[in-house]
Amino acid sequence: MHKIYQDKGKYNILFQIPKILYSTLISVLISSLIKNLALSQDKIVELKQEKSKNNFEEKYNKILKIFRIKIILFFVLAFIILPFCWYYITSFCGIYVNTQIHLIKDTIISLIASLIYPFALNLIPGIFRISALRIEKPSRKCLYKFSSFLQTIA
Repeated sequence: MHKIYQDKGKYNILFQIPKILYSTLISVLISSLIKNLALSQDKIVELKQEKSKNNFEEKYNKILKIFRIKIILFFVLAFIILPFCWYYITSFCGIYVNTQIHLIKDTIISLIASLIYPFALNLIPGIFRISALRIEKPSRKCLYKFSSFLQTIA
């Protein structure tokens, strides 16, 4: 707030970049937590690969129980986080009326950054895989494993 006052209301993007990066990282962490709760395709694939009928029934019941817990946690967290964020932003904009434009600009920049960075993160493993397909056999396997490792990180 003081920096905005010192700059006489002008938008200083160099000062805002670290804050935008922090908010993007926090949103990535929260997003990965929510994705972990919401997405469960690995368990479904594991269930499809089950051969014996007895183990299938047992795994099905276990996975169904885990799905129910995940769904309940997902909705509980969503209904806790959304009102908290709404209240915080409303209170902030109500108290600091002159900083609303700065908040909107920061939000838009952070949104654009969070939409662009997945392309970069997913493009890098793809580049290594393409190069692994084009080069000679001895180092092909190493590059492919490295691209798989990068994919799990992203």
